[in-house]
Amino acid sequence: MQLRKVNIEKVLFLDIETVPEVYEFKELDEKTAELYTLKTKYFQKDGLTAEDVYDRAGVYAEFGKIVCISCGIVQDKPEGKTIRLKSFASDDEAELLKDFANLLNQHYNSPYHMLCGHNAKEFDFPFIGRRMLIHGIDLPGALDIAGKKPWEINHLDTMELWKFGDYKHYTSLSLLCHIFKVPTPKDDISGADVARVYYEENDLDRIVTYCQKDVIALIQLFLRMRNESLVEVDDIVE
Repeated sequence: MQLRKVNIEKVLFLDIETVPEVYEFKELDEKTAELYTLKTKYFQKDGLTAEDVYDRAGVYAEFGKIVCISCGIVQDKPEGKTIRLKSFASDDEAELLKDFANLLNQHYNSPYHMLCGHNAKEFDFPFIGRRMLIHGIDLPGALDIAGKKPWEINHLDTMELWKFGDYKHYTSLSLLCHIFKVPTPKDDISGADVARVYYEENDLDRIVTYCQKDVIALIQLFLRMRNESLVEVDDIVE
């Protein structure tokens, strides 16, 4: 696939924010605590316990949950490109996922549509799919990849695009934004702050703002990778 030939208006750019299902390790029931201990055994070094590494819980679909999915689309008009944003955020993860599934089923359910994220093939897409299955939600076609051939899966990943086939290479969205001179999205909180902001401050709106900034950065990075100009701030709307 040649990047410049992708119809950008058919791409749904997205990012998710996740938190542990419960805030503290001591809130886990006995069996879940035991399984988390086994899951994180590799990280329990130098005297660390499962409780010490519980800050990782939010990155595991078995122990975390999604609190926000932010999406962006690009409209390519004769007068220039615009970015439109939409977010799904809720304390009720099942409701959030059902709403997002409806979006995919209604508007991104053809062979011509694509999903795009940063490190999304390793994190965002599998996490969303796993949590949908946990809640008994039918997978939308865009995420139901079982049995599909690689070329039938319409997923784009800016980190994978940057790898150029180098499977060992990890590069953060922030670093790519820096080298491509895309305005950095990290000017308020970081991923490490999301659980605290969610559970201690109960500030879901702040998390949505943070997530949307990542989507904007993702789109701008994608444009730069196509050697196209950035979208002006005034042309970004919710």
